[in-house]
Amino acid sequence: MLATHPICVILALLGSAALQDVERGTVVWNFKDDALGSIPRGFHEEVGKWCVAEADGHKVLAQKGESPDKVFNVVLATKYNPVNVDLSVKLQAVAGKLDQGGGLIWRAKDKDNYYLARYNPLEDNFRVYKVERGKRTMFKNADIPHTPGWHSLRVTMRGNHIECFYDGKKHLECDDATFPDGGMIGLWSKADAQSYFSDLQLKSSP
Repeated sequence: MLATHPICVILALLGSAALQDVERGTVVWNFKDDALGSIPRGFHEEVGKWCVAEADGHKVLAQKGESPDKVFNVVLATKYNPVNVDLSVKLQAVAGKLDQGGGLIWRAKDKDNYYLARYNPLEDNFRVYKVERGKRTMFKNADIPHTPGWHSLRVTMRGNHIECFYDGKKHLECDDATFPDGGMIGLWSKADAQSYFSDLQLKSSP
């Protein structure tokens, strides 16, 4: 029955903040039905100041906080805990003197334990990390010169194998077994990095 499909259960919990494609096992958050200034339904603000905002004529999820250096701003989608993921988002760096840009979180236990792939325009690099008990450890780095505007980030993880893509091109690949179980997905920025995120999409498989 359709009502028992896990994606349908997720959609019911999230409300109209997400769109679904049952056959492909895909959930997309476009935030169009969430109120400006609010936290999207199904998301929990852990650190920072996250809210729905408007950019380029459509709604986005914005990180507007100006946290101190070394603080990780985190928002988590709390209703879904996949093991294997194909996760993507569109990102636009808006401001930040200490840091800029942001990234994707997956297999998160909480705000201090997760995998992370992030792009930093100030440093012109794309990196994949684990964050364990609040401490960040880098696995791989790719130097990518920044260009203005929107860019796409995508990560896939099956078992222990991670692949990370920037604007459709694979730049990072590694293996790690720190977080073998399913966990939440989310979005991330650091310190005073103010950023817009759009069209967050999750594909999952057994």
